Amino acid sequence: MKVLITGATGLIGQEIVTLCHKANIDVNYLTTSKNKLRSDPNYTGFFWDPNRNEIDVKCFEDVSVIINLVGATVAKRWTSSYKKEILRSRTQTANLLVESLQKTKHSIRHIVSASAIGIYPDSFQKYYTEDSPERDTGFLGEVVTKWEDAVLQFKTIGIDVSILRIGLVLSQKGGAYPKISKPVKYGVGAIFGSGNQWQSWIHVQDLASMFMFVMNEELIGVFNAVAPNPVSNEKMTRVLAEKFNKKIILPNIPKVVMMLLLGEMHSILFSSQRVSNAKILETGFKFDYENIVSAIDDLVPNEAIAKST
Repeated sequence: MKVLITGATGLIGQEIVTLCHKANIDVNYLTTSKNKLRSDPNYTGFFWDPNRNEIDVKCFEDVSVIINLVGATVAKRWTSSYKKEILRSRTQTANLLVESLQKTKHSIRHIVSASAIGIYPDSFQKYYTEDSPERDTGFLGEVVTKWEDAVLQFKTIGIDVSILRIGLVLSQKGGAYPKISKPVKYGVGAIFGSGNQWQSWIHVQDLASMFMFVMNEELIGVFNAVAPNPVSNEKMTRVLAEKFNKKIILPNIPKVVMMLLLGEMHSILFSSQRVSNAKILETGFKFDYENIVSAIDDLVPNEAIAKST
């Protein structure tokens, strides 16, 4: 079996590549950097430039599944130009893949694509499922809606579509977690706003396993990629503090302060989405990290605690 991965060199992509190789699945990957091209027997890179509508269609040869992870990070100040890049990096890439497949003989039957729980509106009370009709009316909601619409185009060319709406990814190697944990580690952590906002999270290893599970079981449709137990911002901050043997002594950080520091991007820190993963659980998927304590225990080894105290 061979898969094509977009975003293979990113945080989630690297984890999935490792799992593919353990399962003897060969990987083709697309990259915009010619310096990242490799040609190993089970890991072959192909160049593309979505901004110029260029792609090496040899990437599709003998591939049966696409795992679509490409997308510019949202954890960067949202200037007007960068907002366009966030959107373009998700929609333009999907469009290019669909257009290229229409013109190319291929054996691809399934795409498993990343998405985000940012599609759901900010709410302290609601418990969102994949069938929830509500949509966030802000920038992130617009991005995720257009992202999913772009991916759904694969249906029009006879390819099954699976979408994983990803929550806050916890990993030592990157993403939001190091930015969240670092201030706590050094004793300057603080709770954002009221601290009551829900954070639906997932350990990166569980997320990579979920992509593999959806692919191997040929599951079709939308799935929330979050752990079984969402937590409040205050709970997550205090679990980290306890793990690092630190105290939360600073006052809660008002929203207006982060707005001044981060601009519109501050909404990520204060938005509340309590998201259900019942649908993926019903398929038989098993989480290794079901609660925030077990996830933090894995991410913060004892030697790191010793160094921080």
